Amino acid sequence: MAQTTETPFVGRTDELARLTGVLERAVAGDPRAVLVAGDAGVGKTRTLTVAAARAAATGMTVLTGHCVDLGDVGLPYLPFTEILGAAAADERLAPAFAAYPAVRRLIGTATGTGPAPDAGGRLQLFEGIAGLLADLTALAPLLLVVEDLHWADQSSRDLLRFLLSRGVLQRPTPGAPPHRLALFASYRTDDLHRRHPLRPLLAELVRLPAVDRLELRPLADADVARLVHAHRTGPVSDTAVRRIVERAEGNAFYAEELLAALPGGGGAADPAAMPSGLADVLLIRVEQLSETAQQVLRTAAVAGRRVGHDLLRDAVRLPQEELEAALREAVGHQLLVTDDAMTYSFRHALTREAVYADLLPGERVRLHGVFAALLAGPGRSPASAAERAHHSRAGHDLPDALAASLEAADHAQHLRAPAEELRHLEAALELLAVVDASARPGHSDPVTLTLRASAAAAHAGDPHRAVQLTRSALARGGSEVDSELAARVRYTLADNLIRIDQLEAAFAYSSEALALIPAEPPSRTWVWAAATHVIAARSVGRDADAGRVARQALDVAERLGLADARADLMISLVALEPPGRRSERGRERLDEARELARAAGNLQVEMRALYHLALGCYECGVMDACLSRVGEGLDRARRAGLLSSQYAMELHYLRSLLLYTLGRWDACVRAAADVTELTASGFAAAPALYVALARGETDAAVAGARALLDGPPDWMVSLVTSVVLVDAAAQRGDAEECVRQLGAAVDTLAAGVPTDKPDVLVRLAALALSAVADAAEEARRAGDAEGAGRWTRTAAELEELARTTAAHGDGTELGPEGLAWLARARAEAVRAAAGPDVAAWERAVTAFGYGEPYELARCRRRLAEALLAAGRRDEAAEQAYAARDTAVRLGAVPLRDALDALVRRGRLADAPAAGERIADLTARESEVLRLLGRGRTNRQIGEELYISGKTASVHVSHILAKLRAASRTEAVGIAYREGLIEPESGASA
Repeated sequence: MAQTTETPFVGRTDELARLTGVLERAVAGDPRAVLVAGDAGVGKTRTLTVAAARAAATGMTVLTGHCVDLGDVGLPYLPFTEILGAAAADERLAPAFAAYPAVRRLIGTATGTGPAPDAGGRLQLFEGIAGLLADLTALAPLLLVVEDLHWADQSSRDLLRFLLSRGVLQRPTPGAPPHRLALFASYRTDDLHRRHPLRPLLAELVRLPAVDRLELRPLADADVARLVHAHRTGPVSDTAVRRIVERAEGNAFYAEELLAALPGGGGAADPAAMPSGLADVLLIRVEQLSETAQQVLRTAAVAGRRVGHDLLRDAVRLPQEELEAALREAVGHQLLVTDDAMTYSFRHALTREAVYADLLPGERVRLHGVFAALLAGPGRSPASAAERAHHSRAGHDLPDALAASLEAADHAQHLRAPAEELRHLEAALELLAVVDASARPGHSDPVTLTLRASAAAAHAGDPHRAVQLTRSALARGGSEVDSELAARVRYTLADNLIRIDQLEAAFAYSSEALALIPAEPPSRTWVWAAATHVIAARSVGRDADAGRVARQALDVAERLGLADARADLMISLVALEPPGRRSERGRERLDEARELARAAGNLQVEMRALYHLALGCYECGVMDACLSRVGEGLDRARRAGLLSSQYAMELHYLRSLLLYTLGRWDACVRAAADVTELTASGFAAAPALYVALARGETDAAVAGARALLDGPPDWMVSLVTSVVLVDAAAQRGDAEECVRQLGAAVDTLAAGVPTDKPDVLVRLAALALSAVADAAEEARRAGDAEGAGRWTRTAAELEELARTTAAHGDGTELGPEGLAWLARARAEAVRAAAGPDVAAWERAVTAFGYGEPYELARCRRRLAEALLAAGRRDEAAEQAYAARDTAVRLGAVPLRDALDALVRRGRLADAPAAGERIADLTARESEVLRLLGRGRTNRQIGEELYISGKTASVHVSHILAKLRAASRTEAVGIAYREGLIEPESGASA
């Protein structure tokens, strides 16, 4: 098989491993066959090509035969004459043919130089081929590949049956050489209709003990995307790649054809277009059906990928017997598949697209109209409204499409599916522009519908789209809407603007909303306008204004019996009255607000209360209670179908952050993956970047952080990316970059907080200080007084930033986490000015003892350095090894390496017992270590121990790891010190 390709082989790791295992068994004398099944284009040939290349690389001889679709007039034994002809042309194998004249006659027949074997000689021919193949395997291990078995002629099928059931797969007679042979045969599953002649043979062969079946399933989406990127010859937009992946449904050939249809390999053309070449390929199989079956298939294509039996029956209007016969034909040719729900589906979406594209325009419009009328009939479920909207629009009945879109939106809202509700509402808003006012449903006011769409967007986790839609509602309303609706639009816009951190604009609109309607007489609209204004005013630092309006609105909400508004205002008042949610009393009031909101059925306010309850627990360092609250809130959102809504996203982030903080890093990564599947919102999954950074995956973490910054501006995204970028620079020891990144973070994060600086600046200052202190110490060691002074002054400035950030003007104090970072910042500043200080680092270690194992271990490393500098070696060793245990448990490789270096540098290895510190060496490793002590190279070690130099190198690597040594020399020194080897007189150096 000489076929080659430059594109990577993707997505078939397990399948290739199975084939490779068969090849290994065959070379060892255990002959096997594998029947490789899969749809056309799924990658059978490519997989067999790669497997054959591996076989050839191990010394096997690969012989390939192809079956060809020649209709009713086929060439007998075609794939085997190709295989045997190639073997006869191989000078190593050709001598074996002399003993098998019947086989030579078969090859001569194929080339037109000899008579065809008669029927009476079939058994002699089959036995001759089996004997020849057995003899050939004695000369070289063989891999036979038969491609496209679904096109095989009857004679080839009979010969294959013989070879697999009675021939070369059978064990040889005692004393005879083993049959070193594997046979791979591929066939298309989608071509095997019910009466296909290959079916009974397959059923017979798979029962044989030496025959396996391997089905190539569609590729995973990620693998198809890799394939597309590998094949592209120019830039391809992400949208085009996603659309190709979606349409190809795991079929490599379809993906390549869809990519090739893009102009220049780019993404500018309509990605939904059907390439003409691909359509022709797909329609060949359709055209093999009877005209009635084609008619049914065309009608089903208009219905969509799936269609119920009753709906299809009513649409095609055929007699029952004719319909059933046509459906049986389509199913038999594997164009349609059925399920237990009386539903027919196209086996592949692209087949449906090709059939649909082949319809005449008039046919499409007519059939869409038929389906729309049927779906509007009595007895149809509300779920059919979305289908009806589609068919009415495609059938040019726009008023009915509008009505159906609104019904579909109502149904999605009932099911709590906000993304689908938004899609239907946006379709309705488009139709409003073209449907005459007299033909519109009664509940289709454009401003109200646009407001509703903005709420759906917010619930679906798309706050920027929510802002766009609310601005559209504001523009649609003009001066014609009443004051209450105008106020609703403005306070809704203010609420949405708060979610994307446009705080001044939010305050302006909430102020306008409050001014549009009077406080008296009391009204629901005024109360909610006031509740939104309270949040907006506090966001821009107008706490006095917020408190005054909140208390007034709470009184009105109580008079009107608006329990959910009362709950919302109570939450705001807790935040306005220090210490707020950090106090037991504050959390009790949040619990009360949560119960009021739940009783009133206002899920958003209930979620807001749960979020503040969880955050209050986190800020107090009560981690278990925080996890419980987070789980409660996410479970509530899950049951309501609002896992992508604002406060659900905040809770997702808090859960990931908690898992990172508690050292449950694998769970943190899994939680981040779950969030990524829900929404494109980046910050909620960002704590997984902290894990990657701590585990030494610096490039991936930094790339992930910068990718988040490519999205819309978001304060939380800025927060998490600042942490990653500052800590990454600190790990690299780049003090200049740390200071630069910290300055950028101050500009970005402080701009989003109108009063006090955000608490995260304490953490960022401490992280930057670690690199600055390193730079100061290095300058002092190098005698660079000017450099040391400069970095000491920088450290003092960073400590001042941490201190002033911690000193809130409102009288509140930092929680345990903030206090711990402040203690670390002070300890780093002392180290920058005068070297490591035991007391300062002891305070930092104590502060992080509230429950953050990774940062506790990082502080213990610095405490160990300080203790070592003070001559307190035993205590230094205790701290270093405690920190190292944590680093190993978490997989924090950079921290572990730094601690190993500290242990070596400080000669702390004798602190614990040697047996506890050094893993046992194997007997072979002890031999290698002895030769290392004599100064032998890997090659010399291999020669003395009769192993390869590469194997010796592996043993050396294991020894270095077990001794925690950075070099061969250091390993030998440790080994002598620990008594693992003894000095030998006269040993060669």
